[in-house]
Amino acid sequence: MVMVAVAAGGVLGSLARYGLASAFPGAVTTFAVNVVGCLLIGALMAVPARRPWQRPFLGVGVLGGFTTFSTAMVDVTTLVREGRPAVAALLLVGTAAVALTATAAGLWATKAVLR
Repeated sequence: MVMVAVAAGGVLGSLARYGLASAFPGAVTTFAVNVVGCLLIGALMAVPARRPWQRPFLGVGVLGGFTTFSTAMVDVTTLVREGRPAVAALLLVGTAAVALTATAAGLWATKAVLR
């Protein structure tokens, strides 16, 4: 059951990311998707699961399929190849810093709401 939940969630998350990337192509969309996904995974960390498949469905499946580290690295590599290494470095460091901050913010805000 858990594997089916992960697969179903992955389909949903991947299709959502694909839809956004198709509508708004570029590194900014990849950055935004990853930050929003990290904010939501932080929130998910604070919410107790009622069923054993819920966290894998939402975390590994939906949000794992939605976020995309590999596409972020393609964006960084493309910027370097285009001769824009400073922008590439900013995107690389900025993605990590903002995504980590978003994860912590999601966790903190959700815990505060649930109190």
